Amino acid sequence: MFILYALVIGLAVGFLARGRPAGLAQLQFRWPWVMLGGLLVQVLLFSDVFSSRIGAAGPPIYAASTAAVVLAVLANRRITGMPIVALGATCNFAAIMANGGFMPAALGALQAHGQVTSTVYSNSVVLPDPALAPLTDIFALPAWLPFANVFSVGDVLIGVGVIIVIVAAMRQVPPRPVLGHGGDVSGVGG
Repeated sequence: MFILYALVIGLAVGFLARGRPAGLAQLQFRWPWVMLGGLLVQVLLFSDVFSSRIGAAGPPIYAASTAAVVLAVLANRRITGMPIVALGATCNFAAIMANGGFMPAALGALQAHGQVTSTVYSNSVVLPDPALAPLTDIFALPAWLPFANVFSVGDVLIGVGVIIVIVAAMRQVPPRPVLGHGGDVSGVGG
């Protein structure tokens, strides 16, 4: 849910930078359904209904959906900010793959967030000695924030990249034409 904060911050900064939401409609993503599909699979995978039943299929489903999102993000690397999103997604994917299809979370980060270890498949699992530990979920948003959760360096990069994508898109909308005398939109009276 870390990305929700990036969306809100991106929109706020975009408006403060005198951007317009119409610029977001101008964004043309390649493979948008792959990206959204991969994210939807993860939302479902980590919902209580599915996570309690998924069993051994969880890690490969998580790895495959994350790989799909990474590929879709890379396909959009020409959009301003997407290379940063790609770097963050790649960091997360590397940590997940290095840890057998799980994103390890630091016990202290989970406890700071008010979570304990789970008996169902989860995207935040405590491992005694995780591979690529600096890339795992080692941080926690304050528990009082809505949708607070643990997060990684990769999540921070994704969030920064999303903010840049939004702000850049909002700022790329050409300014509205100024009407001159007689309805001339060039600004030169006639």
